Amino acid sequence: MHARHLERLARHSRAAGSSAEADARAYCAQTLVALDFSATPEPFDYSALPGQFGTPLAGLVALVMFLAAGHVGYRAHAWIALAILLAGGMLIATGAWWLATRGVLACPWRRARGTNLVAVRGEPRVWLVAHLDSKSQPIPIVVRALGVTTCVVVWLVAVAWSLVQGGGASVAAGWVVIAIVGALGAIPAAASLVADRSAGAVDNASGVAALLTVVEQLPREFGVGVLLTSAEELGLVGARAWVRGRAAGVAINFDGIDDAGGVRLSYRRRAPVRLLTAFAGARASTGVPTRNARVPSGVLVDGVALADAGWDVLTVSRGTWRTVARIHTPRDDLAHLTGSGIADVARLVCRVIDEEMT
Repeated sequence: MHARHLERLARHSRAAGSSAEADARAYCAQTLVALDFSATPEPFDYSALPGQFGTPLAGLVALVMFLAAGHVGYRAHAWIALAILLAGGMLIATGAWWLATRGVLACPWRRARGTNLVAVRGEPRVWLVAHLDSKSQPIPIVVRALGVTTCVVVWLVAVAWSLVQGGGASVAAGWVVIAIVGALGAIPAAASLVADRSAGAVDNASGVAALLTVVEQLPREFGVGVLLTSAEELGLVGARAWVRGRAAGVAINFDGIDDAGGVRLSYRRRAPVRLLTAFAGARASTGVPTRNARVPSGVLVDGVALADAGWDVLTVSRGTWRTVARIHTPRDDLAHLTGSGIADVARLVCRVIDEEMT
């Protein structure tokens, strides 16, 4: 079953708002209706600017900040360098927060329309969530993550350096290193423009296929809701639009199920104790190994948007560092994914729902 879903969904890239994404949504709706769900498309308006240009803009600001601070610091203007660093850091932090939480829906530029698929059978006790859209970027996510980490570390060093220099130490030459390393860290983010050259097999045809496999195996009388979001890759827009004004509940989010690696259960904010306990019991009875972790800062999955709205939510994924290196690239295709990991994840989640949440 999962292989059929995966092959059907990962034939083409599925950019948010594209005809390929609409075709994938129609396929999922047909599958869910055949399982006695009522399936409804729910359109929403949003701004594509944060998702398409937020990371490059932050990278450009960081690039200019490090070069400018390095220039004035080298000329022994320590307090001006500190002011540049503090202003640049605040601009990036507040801008990223606003764009990610509010700007994706409220920003007036580059307005677009997306469509979530919402399906319900009975009175939902749990919601199953996955995103339909895919994207590609010229810089692998591992390189971007390394660049962001470098920028944070260099920023902290640069702030300390300016304080030391302002205290009278002769350390002007060190600003050359700070400027060069900081700029090198900022370049991957600045170059991370969004494109549509990845079939998104792992990210996230695999997650949708796992979700469909789970609902196919659940008892028909079990009340469950399904949310298949659009524009997750553009800032979790579909999930943020859907949770507005909605009472918080319990959700399991599927995002990135590779063939190899351990199953990872990730959460943001408070730990969803009931879900973690349920998965611990299912792990013991199924033999599928799992590990719990917080969603790393800067990583965006739909579970983050739900957690921000007060939901108890876990994001289920599976993979290795090779998986991370592959997603958002043209290599994230069916030639590199068989879907064998989906069966384990589906078995684990079915046990959680069937035995622990009834």
